[in-house]
Amino acid sequence: MSESVHELLKAGKPWEQTSDRMVRMAVVGGGFGACFHWHEHPNCKVVAVADPISDRRNGLMERYQCETAYETLDDVLADDNVEGVAIFSGAPDHARHVCAIMEAGKHPFCAVPACFDLEEAEMLAEIKESTGAKYMMAETSWYRWETILARRMFKAGIFGELIYSEGEYYHPMVGEEVQGLWWRDGQKTWRYGFPPMHYPTHSSAFLVGVTGERILKISCAGWGPEEPWCFDNVYGNPYSHEVSMCITDQGHSFRCNVSWSAHAFGERAQWFGREASLYMPDDAGRPYIIRCPEGDITEFPDYWELVPEKMRYDTGHGSSHAFLTTEFIDAIVADREPEVNLYEALAMTVPGIVGHQSALWEGQQMEVPQYG
Repeated sequence: MSESVHELLKAGKPWEQTSDRMVRMAVVGGGFGACFHWHEHPNCKVVAVADPISDRRNGLMERYQCETAYETLDDVLADDNVEGVAIFSGAPDHARHVCAIMEAGKHPFCAVPACFDLEEAEMLAEIKESTGAKYMMAETSWYRWETILARRMFKAGIFGELIYSEGEYYHPMVGEEVQGLWWRDGQKTWRYGFPPMHYPTHSSAFLVGVTGERILKISCAGWGPEEPWCFDNVYGNPYSHEVSMCITDQGHSFRCNVSWSAHAFGERAQWFGREASLYMPDDAGRPYIIRCPEGDITEFPDYWELVPEKMRYDTGHGSSHAFLTTEFIDAIVADREPEVNLYEALAMTVPGIVGHQSALWEGQQMEVPQYG
C-alpha cells in the first residue's frame, strides 16, 4: 500500500492552465443549467444560451454574462460559433437532443440519464462512433468528494478487494416538490410518474465511478402507493420506489435504490472492502467515517485545488458542479475523452432500464447489455 488514507484526503497537485485554447460553449436549459461554472473556467467562453421560457433564458444570460440568446436547441445548432453544448432538457429528450448535437459537429455535455430505453442506447453508441464527438454526462455523484476519495482509495489498494457497495438516491415527491417539479402551468411535466430506476445514475455512479465495474445482472423490486400518478402517467409505471440487487463483471454485489416516496433525501453510498470501508453521511444523522487499519478516520477531504480558482465554491450536489465543468472543458482542450464519457454513462444508465423491466416481471433477474 503505497499511500495512506491521510495522503489521499489532500487534493494533491493543484489545477494548472496548460493552454490558451478557448472552448465556445452554449448552455441550453435554464433550470439545472444555471448551476454550472462555464464562464469561470479560463479556457471557456459561453457564446450562447437558450430556453423557450423567457425568465429562464434571461437568467442564463445573467448567470453566464452572455448576450446571445435563443429559444430552441435548433437555433443553437445552427450557430457555427458554438463548439460545445450543455443540454439540460427533460430526461425523455436527452438521447434525441444529444444525437442532434453530435450530428451537428458539436460536443455534448448532457444532464442525466443518458437515455430512456435500449434502442436509444444503441443509437447513442452508433452516432458517437460515427462522429467522434466528446460526450460527457453531468453525473454529480461521480464528483462528490466522498466518491473522489473512494476512487482514490480503490486505485491505491486501500480497500483491498472491494466486495460490496451500495448507492442510494431519495427524492420524495410530496407537497411543494410535486407542485414544482411534476407540474408547470397546469400541465404534467416529464417527471410526473417517471420510473425511479430510469433515473439510476445518482446511485450507480457510486459503483461505476469508483471501480469501473460493469453491472451484468440485475433483479429489482418495485412499490407504488395508491395515488393517481402511479396509474395515469405516460410511462405505464406503477412504482414510486425501486430497489435492486446487482452482480458485476468482477463477481461483486451492488445494491442500487431510487425512490420518490421514502422519507429521506439526497444521494448516499457506502463501500465495503476486505481491508477498509467508507461510509457517506446521510440526512438521518449517520456520520461520515473511514474504517481502516490506520484506525477510524473522520477527517473530510478538501479537493477544491483540483479546479480553477474562480470556480472554488459550491452550487450543489456535494460541490460536484465545478468538477464536472472542469473535466469537460479540460477534455476538449486536451483532445481526450472525458472521464464520464458515453460508455461510462451507458454503464450507469442501462442497468436501471433493465432493472425497471425486472420489477415489472416481479423481480426476475435479467442480463444487462454492455456497450463499448
